[in-house]
Amino acid sequence: MAGHVAVVNMPVVSPSAKRYHHGNLRAALIDAGVERAREGGPEAVVLREVSRLAGVSHNAAYRHFADRDALLQAVCDRCMSELARLMEAGIAEVDPDERSVQAARLRLRATGMAYVEFALSEPGWFRTAFAVPPGLGYLDGEEGVGAGGHGPLELLGEQLDGLLDAAALPAERRAGAELAAWSAVHGFAMLVLEGPLRSLPDEERDAALTRLLDTVERGL
Repeated sequence: MAGHVAVVNMPVVSPSAKRYHHGNLRAALIDAGVERAREGGPEAVVLREVSRLAGVSHNAAYRHFADRDALLQAVCDRCMSELARLMEAGIAEVDPDERSVQAARLRLRATGMAYVEFALSEPGWFRTAFAVPPGLGYLDGEEGVGAGGHGPLELLGEQLDGLLDAAALPAERRAGAELAAWSAVHGFAMLVLEGPLRSLPDEERDAALTRLLDTVERGL
């Protein structure tokens, strides 16, 4: 994870598995919305199309979502959860029992690498994760977080706390460090996803990300 952004294919539930037959219609609608988001980003999450994919009438969807924004909010949370899971996988590649400065730094870098990996591997989900409708926040509960119950920002914070515990981050610099690190990596992800860096060859892109993470680490 620390030296190369491997563009991976996230698991997909087959379309037939998403069609609603009985049980939790709300979950089926969210699954269909996630499928649409993967293909076309947040703009593709439309109640009528999601209802069609779930195999129910348009009116049936309104029993669970007051409007399109309510559905999009739930899909945003699910996409954010996928990002958190990929970050967790990257962090887990470092021995959890290792508490050295080097291990703490590797875990922090793994969060940044996974973030960019997600943007490149799943651009539709990445865009959707940050497309929460105005006035709405992330839902309470399991969605929006990874298997450990923490979202991407919390996972980043945990790695920064690990640096602090390893005496690799001065206590006076801990406050607000999440925003600085997150902004840097998110900005890079957007530049390579749809900005002027999108045409960079993979090797140059990976080298640029390594330099960025080096700069973040030095800045902390």
